[in-house]
Amino acid sequence: MEETKNIVKKLPNQEVDYFKIGKILVSRWYWIAGSLLLFILGSYVYLWYTPKTYATSGTMKLEEKKSEISDLVNVISTSDRGPSKIQSETSVIQSPSVILAAIKDLNYPISFYIEGRVRTSEIYPQKPLEIQTLRFDSLNFYRDIITFKALDKNHFRLAYKVSDKVVSKDFQYNTPVTIGPTTFLVKTPVGYIGNNTVYLFKFNMPEDFIGRVRGGLRTSEMVKNSNILLLQQTDANPQFASDVLNAIMKEYLIYDRNRKTQSATQMINFIDDQLKYLSGTVKGSEKSILEFKQKNKLMDVSTSAEGALTKAKDIETQQAILKLQLIAIEQLRDQIDKEKNNVNLNFNAGKDVDPALNALIERLDNLLNQRYELLKTYNSNSQPISDINRSILQIKNNALNSLNITYSGVKRNLDYLDAQLAVVNKQISVFPVAERDLIALNRPYEVNEKVYSFLSEKKLSAQISRAGILPGATIIEQAQPNFSPVSPDERSIHRSAIIFGILTGLGLIILIRVLNPYIYDKETVESLTSVPILGVIRKFPEKIDEDNAQVLAISRPKTMFAESVRSVRTNLNFLASEKASKVICITSEVAGEGKSFVAINLSSTLSLIDKKVVLIGADLRRSKLHKTFKVPNDIGLSTYLSRQTELDDIILKTGQENLDLIISGPVPPNPSELLHSLRMDELIKELKTRYDVIMIDTAPIGLVSDAIPLIRVSDINIFVIRSGKSKYYAATIPQRIAQEYHLDNTVIVLNAFAEDLLHSRYYTTRFTGENYGKYYYYSDYSGYESSGYYIEHDNKKWWNIKRWFS
Repeated sequence: MEETKNIVKKLPNQEVDYFKIGKILVSRWYWIAGSLLLFILGSYVYLWYTPKTYATSGTMKLEEKKSEISDLVNVISTSDRGPSKIQSETSVIQSPSVILAAIKDLNYPISFYIEGRVRTSEIYPQKPLEIQTLRFDSLNFYRDIITFKALDKNHFRLAYKVSDKVVSKDFQYNTPVTIGPTTFLVKTPVGYIGNNTVYLFKFNMPEDFIGRVRGGLRTSEMVKNSNILLLQQTDANPQFASDVLNAIMKEYLIYDRNRKTQSATQMINFIDDQLKYLSGTVKGSEKSILEFKQKNKLMDVSTSAEGALTKAKDIETQQAILKLQLIAIEQLRDQIDKEKNNVNLNFNAGKDVDPALNALIERLDNLLNQRYELLKTYNSNSQPISDINRSILQIKNNALNSLNITYSGVKRNLDYLDAQLAVVNKQISVFPVAERDLIALNRPYEVNEKVYSFLSEKKLSAQISRAGILPGATIIEQAQPNFSPVSPDERSIHRSAIIFGILTGLGLIILIRVLNPYIYDKETVESLTSVPILGVIRKFPEKIDEDNAQVLAISRPKTMFAESVRSVRTNLNFLASEKASKVICITSEVAGEGKSFVAINLSSTLSLIDKKVVLIGADLRRSKLHKTFKVPNDIGLSTYLSRQTELDDIILKTGQENLDLIISGPVPPNPSELLHSLRMDELIKELKTRYDVIMIDTAPIGLVSDAIPLIRVSDINIFVIRSGKSKYYAATIPQRIAQEYHLDNTVIVLNAFAEDLLHSRYYTTRFTGENYGKYYYYSDYSGYESSGYYIEHDNKKWWNIKRWFS
């Protein structure tokens, strides 16, 4: 009993067989091949239907060129705008204003297409038709695609949609065509256009292309931390991508130059406003002086009066210039408060300007540009926007503080000049009345004349400076059309299809194994129970009739199936070998697992070695033995146990030497009670005196309890598990029954085994240590079909498709 417990508790050692894993995967190679073929076909279909995109690139060198005449005049500073030049210039290149100007350069008011079997393709830059717009409102025009079909030399047909309905009309060349709010005419083609030639076209606005261009435009540093900028444009039309990228680079240079001249332009505009005012004032003063001299008959003032006048003019001139400085400071302060881009101090009259002010203004400009770009990606409440807003606020406060310092300095100078002017005015007040009045007229005239002359010189300097400013970038390489598509990447897609095809095939194999609930091989049984396997009976290669009428081990003695039955018979001889007569009980979990089939074939093979065998159909509910041997089921075990017949009346001869049969008989109302009766025990005792082997075919133990009394009195209990039919739980039942009833004579037979690597266990059983010697020798005869020792009738070849699904 102690030995039995050890067998029950300990499972044999199983090691991973990597070679077998490979065989499992290769066993369904056609699944992998089929999956691979499907994915490859799918990749070709995807490439066929997916529009191709093309990429072109150009390069620019960002640099800050100085004015070539900057050494001749005092020009306005055009310094680089901060350290992150690449980032800020990239935002300028991708700005809508630059892209819109580039699109307008293409002169692209009408797009032409041709319709293919798969997709409609744009044929830019070709313009197969000359179309002239007669009435075109940029805010309200016909936007849908119009289909043109040539009919003959003078006529054509247009098809278009009106209120979701397709309208088709014929027209003549060079005659107005009105579709909705748009009127145009199609001129007679210069070249030959064959009849039934079809083109598609549509009217555009430059704004319609902004999204298309910006979506394909990419900018980056060609080399990290360099000033070489790489621009790339992707589009479904390679020529359009090349043309628009060249136009963008050209418009960027124009925009950059205009931006750099903006400071000088602002100053020129400011000076023009002041000159316009001073011009009228100077002319009025000059006329008043002339009239005063003629009226008072004065030619000029005295020498002392002339000196006082000169001193007063100088002071008032300086005051006028400082007042202009204050006006410019006020304008700049207003621009900073409103966070305008590209702000500058429009007028600088001296050294009172804070040196840090220009740097602060440039930093503020950069931050405002960066915020503009970030707002394309983030909302106004996001963290990056909040961070840059804090930086802008800090720079604004610093700039305004600097402006206040400058403003205070200018005011101090004005106060000082006011004090000096008061002294001069006191001297003038003692002059004669006529001279004093003449001085009063001369002072504003000459002051305004000096200021006018000063501003004119400043304007000339600003104009010279602006003329000498060059763009801050140079085009190194123009974009060229690239007719090799960059997307979809055919090699990458085919490679991915191959990888996913193989992985899908392997995944299908793994999935089928994971979802499989059935037992297929002896290794699976050995992994689930410690009950030993008596043997493996191969699947019979031919179709078996429903009633198992053939005694297959005898009718096909040279098959692998027959040899596997004989192997089980051999192992039976080692069980209960000390018994002169053996009682063998055969059961299973559920019906259909082949227990009757195994009982018939084991009985027949045992009778061939001079063993007297009686086969008892103890499944009183659903026995098939009488059908197998083609005998009536009028009397049998049930009539004997109910004392309706005697033993000799129910023992039938089978026609095979040494093999007798007791069929089940009519189905009784109390089969379980009959099998538990003393008369059943008496039957077995009597049969032991007549036969060497008593083979009992019982009811399934997983469905009813009829087999329990027979199992407890049997010398050998055979539990049948059918390959591909029995579930994993079935393998645990023999061990549970053995533990519950303290049995050490329970063994398992794996029935109907057919080698199927897909569902085979990838472990190999190693019998070592305590497990060694407690199991029986047997083989599943895998791999021996072509050895020549067996005659099989299922010579299936690899090209037989039915074999794949068997």
